[in-house]
Amino acid sequence: MSAQLFADDILFFQRLLKAQGLYDGDLDGVWGPQTEAAQTAFETQSAEIAAALGTFDTRSEKNIQTLQLKTQRAARSALTALGNGALGAGVTVRIISGTRTYAEQNALYKQGRFGNPGPVVTKARGGQSNHNFGIAWDIGIFDNGTYLTDSPLYKKAGPLVLAATMGVEWGGNWTTIVDEPHYQLATGLKISEVQTRFEAGDAFAAVVT
Repeated sequence: MSAQLFADDILFFQRLLKAQGLYDGDLDGVWGPQTEAAQTAFETQSAEIAAALGTFDTRSEKNIQTLQLKTQRAARSALTALGNGALGAGVTVRIISGTRTYAEQNALYKQGRFGNPGPVVTKARGGQSNHNFGIAWDIGIFDNGTYLTDSPLYKKAGPLVLAATMGVEWGGNWTTIVDEPHYQLATGLKISEVQTRFEAGDAFAAVVT
């Protein structure tokens, strides 16, 4: 048996698998043969996508493999579009954040709040971020290995990604909270509707080719 993805939250993983049509068992949080088989199918299809669209650095790969299969295709296409010096000589792009469980999202929400150290980095609690449903990723841009937390290159990257993918939204186009490193599949749904469908194991992600 391979290592369990989201091993600390089996119910979360079952929901992620069921929403993709890979798991048809009960959402019971118990790791059994059906969950095992669904994970194997997920890993097999993930490997096929990687073989077809290319692989990247270790950090990006780790985060991509947490995403829904449709999102994996989009994320790999995005990294390809941003490679080969697209943003300038010595500039590389990695995916630095993928899917987060509700518990991971809540831990991130507490950062900088309630007396916890660090800056506030999100306004979303668990279930209130598209990162919680396998359909969103964040990029990091590096100049000769140095991480750029704030750079006009993020604005330059957005149109390149949108031109290379279908059915993807860019946080740089948002009007309320602009988030240039952020990309996600377009669902046409409110976040509350996505959460409801995800928790029931129902499909909600748009088709990306």
